Amino acid sequence: MTTERYIRILAGCFILISLALGAPASPLYVSSWFLWFTAFVGANLLQFGFTNFCPMALILRRLGVSDGAPCAR
Repeated sequence: MTTERYIRILAGCFILISLALGAPASPLYVSSWFLWFTAFVGANLLQFGFTNFCPMALILRRLGVSDGAPCAR
C-alpha cells in the first residue's frame, strides 16, 4: 500500500472513532470535546488537498511506507 492509501484509511478511522466518542447519541460517548478531533482531521485533509503536505505522510515515509504510484487512474 502507498502512503496516500494509508492516510485515507487512518483519517477515516480517526473520524469514525472520534465521532463515536463525541456524539451524545453514541453508546461509546465520552465527551463532546472529541468532535474537535474530528474537525482537526477534516481540516488537515482539506489543507492536504490544496498543499499536498501532510504530517502523517512524513511519519509514514519515515516508517518505510513507499509513495508508490498515484491512486487515480
